[in-house]
Amino acid sequence: MPAYVVMIREKTGDPAEMALYREKAPLARQGHELSPVAFYGAREVLEGPEFEGAAILAFPDMDAARAWYHSPAYQAARRHRLAGSETRVFMIDGV
Repeated sequence: MPAYVVMIREKTGDPAEMALYREKAPLARQGHELSPVAFYGAREVLEGPEFEGAAILAFPDMDAARAWYHSPAYQAARRHRLAGSETRVFMIDGV
């Protein structure tokens, strides 16, 4: 069953850290089967608070999503995202 990682950036606090994240995060895709479904495109908030942007990544299953998220390459990028923004990240099974 497909799985998705959803990242919702609420607020950028340090643009320099986010620039480092944008540089390092794509390197974490190597060796992982994932497809961007949505990537910080136009949005319309229908309910809930406004946010800066969102990304949705598709994986073959939850194990593949976990493997990418916990990979050393993504964890190296993640520290810059944590230092540079307030972001919610979650995984969800598809149908």
